[in-house]
Amino acid sequence: MAEAKSRDNWNHTASILALIINVNRDPKKHRAVSPKQLNPYEQRSGKKDTKLAFKYMKALWCEKENHVQKTQS
Repeated sequence: MAEAKSRDNWNHTASILALIINVNRDPKKHRAVSPKQLNPYEQRSGKKDTKLAFKYMKALWCEKENHVQKTQS
């Protein structure tokens, strides 16, 4: 029962993360991310999808920080 609750929580969290990533992505540079790619309970061949998601998030945050620094200068 505890594992089912944990799986349900991760389904919810992965959906929110995928939504945030997809809303902030540049469609010309990145492909859409599905919640299954961010959920650790989903079986997949490797961790490439999760690394890819973190790469997208890093690019988004670094781009925003650079933009803020340029406008303040």
